Amino acid sequence: MEEELRTPKTEVFDDAADDDPPALSSHALAALQEFLKEQSQSLADHETVETEGGGTGSESEVALVTEDWRLSQFWYDPETARTVAQEVLSLCSDSNYKVACIACPTLYAYLKNMDPNISVQLLEYDKRFEQYGSDFTFYDYNQPEDLPLELKHTYQVVVADPPYLSKECLEKVTQTISFLVQPQKSYLLLLTGEVQRDRAAELLGLYPCNFRPQHSSKLGNEFRLFTNYDPGERLGGWGQEN
Repeated sequence: MEEELRTPKTEVFDDAADDDPPALSSHALAALQEFLKEQSQSLADHETVETEGGGTGSESEVALVTEDWRLSQFWYDPETARTVAQEVLSLCSDSNYKVACIACPTLYAYLKNMDPNISVQLLEYDKRFEQYGSDFTFYDYNQPEDLPLELKHTYQVVVADPPYLSKECLEKVTQTISFLVQPQKSYLLLLTGEVQRDRAAELLGLYPCNFRPQHSSKLGNEFRLFTNYDPGERLGGWGQEN
């Protein structure tokens, strides 16, 4: 998603003494503290996740990093991350199923903590996620098929969260999905803005579910989850407007 980043402006009071250290105004300091609080809260929300057996697992096993708004990173809130992860796990009826997560590291972390044995590949531009080892593949949506050949037509489940709400971005991510997905029966899930509804249907044959994804940071854009299959009673089912 594309959201304007608000960064606090630094206001400096210059006292008579030149050697006095600069000081933030109370307004600027409050804005900075709010910004830092939102970032720390986003991580704190994900300190524990549910395991497949119903207990909790420490997020230190597969940890998230702080959102980088310059990269249009906005982590899902815990309910959204758990709900989508549970949906993906329900689709993996075969132990040989492989999952690709395009630009959705929150989902990757929840999947691995809920089922450490699941085969998941995270495609991400942010190289901080190299900490995930062989589960990480560098991905630049501007080069949609510049990926290792061993990933081609490998995945039965592909989940994508394009970083921007532009037509160009969704078109290029669509190319990546086509590269990754297995030609036979496969499941596609797309998390993006409501404004992409018509394009999602046109490009990928996807329709919105009634479940409404939310983020730890409060965003202005209405967000939706689109699928290429009818989830039935899960995810609130497909919307009646489909």
